Amino acid sequence: MVETSHRSGFLPSLADPFRNLGARLADWFAPASEASADAGSYRIAMEVPGVAEGDIDITLHDGVVMVTGRKASSKTEAGETWFFSEREFGSFSRSFRLPPDADGDAISADLKDGVLTLTVPKRADTSPEGARKVAISKG
Repeated sequence: MVETSHRSGFLPSLADPFRNLGARLADWFAPASEASADAGSYRIAMEVPGVAEGDIDITLHDGVVMVTGRKASSKTEAGETWFFSEREFGSFSRSFRLPPDADGDAISADLKDGVLTLTVPKRADTSPEGARKVAISKG
């Protein structure tokens, strides 16, 4: 466990309430996700209601899948009086590191009913590239 080191003075630091604020904001704006696996593949499902397919970008680099997107506001204020709005708009980004046996070159994506599902098949051969078995000779 990491503990806070001793601080001088009796009053708490003014910066204490703002520590880790960036991480908290990123978690707040990030779509809810879940990951699962079966014998043949890995699946990542993300809730992206109201996000158009053309506003989602999925990239793979060095074994990390990055999903970025934007939910545009459709609010028009001409002649309307707004009492409140609880809808969220803006950009989001999530990244997921794939396990070593995942075949990132065969990743597929499906968007249905506001849920984006990424499917990544598992490789049959899980040995690292260039790895081979070394025979032991009797000496």
